[in-house]
Parts: sequence; structure tokens; C-alpha cells
Amino acid sequence: MTFADAMATLPLVAILRGVKPEEATGIGEALVAEGFRLIEVPLNSPQPFDSIRLMAKALAGRAVVGAGTVLKTTDVDGVAASGGTLIVMPHTDVEVIAHAKAKGLTAMPGFATPSEAFAGLKAGADALKLFPAEANPPPVLKAMKAVLPKSVAVLPVGGIGPDSMAAFVEAGAGGFGLGSALYKPGATAADVAAKAKAFVAAWTKLKG
Repeated sequence: MTFADAMATLPLVAILRGVKPEEATGIGEALVAEGFRLIEVPLNSPQPFDSIRLMAKALAGRAVVGAGTVLKTTDVDGVAASGGTLIVMPHTDVEVIAHAKAKGLTAMPGFATPSEAFAGLKAGADALKLFPAEANPPPVLKAMKAVLPKSVAVLPVGGIGPDSMAAFVEAGAGGFGLGSALYKPGATAADVAAKAKAFVAAWTKLKG
């Protein structure tokens, strides 16, 4: 499954910060069953490359799996070696973006200003992560969307819940990254499935 296909199906990225390898496949399967097609394992999770490898293999063709909190080019190499194809960053590091693209991976850098957004796009970013969303509310997103290319998806991340999506969508959000409101360390696959269902319902209501 390509990133474009996943975004067209459901542009919600499941952020599994703190997931353990022995939990990863079950949680990944639960997410896919509810409609999720984009999954990231932040690299400050326990043994993240093992989790990425397991989910990339189990969910091949059904979901795009990759890493979050990617800070260095060597991190990109680790994700690629694990079978991951999605590189999500909290910041705009053009070297990391360029390295991801050279490896044939999808790059989604974090940004908080127009300067960062355009620098990321110039380096080859496929989509942009507005982070932290708590500090960049819908009016800020709306103002930035007015100058960004219309074809570029902007996904707010940080404090997003099913009830807070509408204002961001109205301001131009093309999807979301979902963290602790979807998954917290220790959550079971059933827990995650229930929360995933609520997010999917909220998105479907907003976008039809």
C-alpha cells in the first residue's frame, strides 16, 4: 500500500508511543480492522525497530508502517532496514528529509512556522505535520494553509481527540496524527480498537 492510497482511505496516523514488540502486531491488526492504514512507532519506544519490523511484515499490503520521532539520518536507515516506509519527525531537518527521500521513503516533517513548512517541502516532504497542535490552533492552520500549496496535506498532531477534529478540518487539516487519545502504553488491542472506532466515526461524520 502506498502512502497516497493510505491517505485517500483514512488520513489518520496511529502514533504508538511506548508500544512493545510483543504487543505491536496485535495492536496493528486491531487498528487495521477499524480502518486505519497509517501506523508509526516513535523511536523513543522500547525496541522500536523490532515493532516496526513485525508490523511491516504482518500488515504488508494493508497498512503503511514506519517511525516517529526520527531525528537523525541513521534513524532513517534503521527504519528502512526494518521494512518501514514512513518517516515522521517532530521537526524540520532537511538532511533527514532528503535522506528519507533518497531511500525511497515517505517523509512527514514537523513544522510550526511557514518558514519550516516551505523548507520541508523544498527538501522533498510528502506531507506536513503541524506540531504541536496545542500551540497552533485552527486559526493558525487556516492562515498557513492560505499560503501553502493546496496539494500538500497538513496533519495536526498533539492533543487531538475525536471532539477536537472539526475545527481543524474546517481550517484545512488533511488528516491527523493521533497519540495518547488513541494509544497509551499498556493499552490492550481491544482498548485501542474501541478508541480507533471513535476516531473513525468522527472523521467519517466530518468528511462523509
